[in-house]
Amino acid sequence: MNPAHAMPLLQLALRPDLGVLVGRWGFQPDPMLLPAAYEQLTEIALRDNCRFWMQDIRRRTLNDPAITTWLLAEYFPNMAARLQGRLFVAYLVGPDLHHHISTGPDFAPIESYHDKPFVVGFFGDEGKAIAWLQAQQAAR
Repeated sequence: MNPAHAMPLLQLALRPDLGVLVGRWGFQPDPMLLPAAYEQLTEIALRDNCRFWMQDIRRRTLNDPAITTWLLAEYFPNMAARLQGRLFVAYLVGPDLHHHISTGPDFAPIESYHDKPFVVGFFGDEGKAIAWLQAQQAAR
């Protein structure tokens, strides 16, 4: 844990009752901390063979453009291949970050992922994020 922060950067928990891997991000990280956090996420997702993720980033204030590009171009497609199925990621975001993301030039709505091995959605309500993930599970 970073001594400057009261909680760890990333807490991960598999919710077998929901079939969802929940990641709760504790603070806005220095981009140099992200590779280790994503390695931890990779390890748990592969161990539990879970393709349905909810990432709670409400404590984060911005997205690093280089990390976003890496996630969309490399990490998510790679994880879908390693998990041998389509990856579904629901981001739980606060209002300011949601506005920043959804009005950005590279924002893609859920519908635009129809031809990709992964789908990313942004939600302001945890119940709606989980409901969306469960609807994706039911459709499979």
